[in-house]
Amino acid sequence: MKKLVSLLTVSAMVISLCACGSTKPEKPAETTEATETEAEETVKEADASAETTEAAEGVMPAIAKEDIKVGVIHITDPAEGSGYTYTHDLGIQGMQKNLGLDDSQIVRKNNVNDSDATAIENAMRECVEEGCNIIFATSWGFMDTCEALAEEFPDVIFSHGTGYKSNGKNFNNYFGRIYQARYLAGIAAGLKTESNKLGYVAAMGQENSEVTGGINAFAMGAYSVNPDCEVYVKVTNSWFDPEGETQAAQALVDLGCDVIAQHCDTPNPQTVAEQNGVWGVGYNSDMSKDAPGAVLTSVMWDWSVYYTQAVQSVIDGTWSGENYFGGMVDGLVDIAPLSDLCADGTQEAVDAARKQIIEEGFNVFDGVIETNDGSTVGAEGSTLSDADITGSMNWYFKNVVVK
Repeated sequence: MKKLVSLLTVSAMVISLCACGSTKPEKPAETTEATETEAEETVKEADASAETTEAAEGVMPAIAKEDIKVGVIHITDPAEGSGYTYTHDLGIQGMQKNLGLDDSQIVRKNNVNDSDATAIENAMRECVEEGCNIIFATSWGFMDTCEALAEEFPDVIFSHGTGYKSNGKNFNNYFGRIYQARYLAGIAAGLKTESNKLGYVAAMGQENSEVTGGINAFAMGAYSVNPDCEVYVKVTNSWFDPEGETQAAQALVDLGCDVIAQHCDTPNPQTVAEQNGVWGVGYNSDMSKDAPGAVLTSVMWDWSVYYTQAVQSVIDGTWSGENYFGGMVDGLVDIAPLSDLCADGTQEAVDAARKQIIEEGFNVFDGVIETNDGSTVGAEGSTLSDADITGSMNWYFKNVVVK
């Protein structure tokens, strides 16, 4: 409507100019063209102004803080006390505290199998029926249901973690530059290893850019301080598979890996490392409590950064529907404090790399990168885009070995 009004106004201006000109000598053609150009520019400026106003106002109406209700769909139970779901729920708790929300304003649906479409839909519909204004769906497998229900319930916001789909209105996705923290963890692992074999338990294979990007960043961090080390990858093909994660970690230890990293949901790879007298790098939350005799550090998320921002925007009426991709500079990702098990000089090396990332423009995937099949990606003087990192990183860095 705003754009229509702008067009009508400009049209009236042009007609007025022509009417005035009819009482004067005919103007040269170039002047008429200039007038038309000015009219077009006026339309563009009016459109831009309208779009700016719409962006400032947000695409959803404001909701009073006392009326806000937040739904959360978890793949497992936060009571596990470690790992993926536990970390997301810490973020929800942090958001609740930051914004001063009552317990009754948080609706949790736990143990929702992300491969069970019926269970996912039922959980989300229950959140809608219970009055949730925004629903955070924390697992990859929840994405398609979010997409469908966002169409059915245009007044409810569906915010999906780790995915790639969105509609720019009431359905977005959120994730972050976890590869920055992976790079730092790789430095700790590369300095610690004695066998020059680092193990990595991966939930998904090379086709999944989210997991592959983390493996590559970890491998590149390790290579930066120890060019002789290799990263051995075992894939479980499941985001949550306690038994499979245990077996994969043990297989990596049997291959001679003396540091076990992971992109999977449970702390089992870390407990396997401790049981075998080797070291580990946890994921999601600080896993030193699960395996204090093994964990060097953990790659961590602080999801409260995003959850607080998202819910506040709903309260303020500034929700834009944009996707979110935060990083270390935002406080969304980092590593846990280094344990005493780390090699001498690790803190200094990690601090230097962190400064490069936060202050000096180092993006991890910079320049020409050699892959493990002998090819290269990237270009001198450039860095891979977020879209490449999250959507088309289907290659491994040169020191990665798949087992």
